[in-house]
Amino acid sequence: MRRSLFYRWLFFIVGLIIMSFGFTLVLKADKLGISPWDVLHVGLHLNFGLTIGSWVVIMGLAIILFTMLFTKKLPQIGAFLNMLLVGVFIDIFNFLIPDIATWTGQVLILIAGIIISGYGVGIYVAPKIGAGPRDGLMLVINEKTGISISWAKTIIEVFAAVAGWLLGGPVGIGTIAVALLTGKIVQAALPLFEKMLTKIIGRKSDVPPVLKI
Repeated sequence: MRRSLFYRWLFFIVGLIIMSFGFTLVLKADKLGISPWDVLHVGLHLNFGLTIGSWVVIMGLAIILFTMLFTKKLPQIGAFLNMLLVGVFIDIFNFLIPDIATWTGQVLILIAGIIISGYGVGIYVAPKIGAGPRDGLMLVINEKTGISISWAKTIIEVFAAVAGWLLGGPVGIGTIAVALLTGKIVQAALPLFEKMLTKIIGRKSDVPPVLKI
């Protein structure tokens, strides 16, 4: 049991770090447009100050509280850690990674960011310690309305992107690319890392089944 918990938490934390690194690379490609949620985070940053990571945390907490009103349940601890750590990691990486001025560099860093963040999501989701706040909201909408998870995700991201755009956040081809490609990369990466985790732990029963999206 201790071995199982150790590796599940290891996958979770490492996945969050990798995912946050990928998110930050996409943020650095702001000339091309950034991910829908980050359009909102950047828009809030431009209008009200604070760091982008701080807004990731604040919006994550607001979403957790909102979903709790509907589910009447506390989220898993992983949801709170996701909310806090991703914001912290993004601010750290945003400070460490230099801005990219050239268009070629912007395209390359966008592609790298989409791929890396998608694989990071696959790693952190594999141990099933808890979905992030935004994923939790997606599941609540799916449960309460009956629409598909894909449509719920699209609706949420369109709302976030429009709200962020109205606040001055950068929207462009990169925003569309992130929305269209990240899910496909996660779908490819998640089974791989679930199998890897199961092999390391040695017992399939220790890893809950993957949610089919």
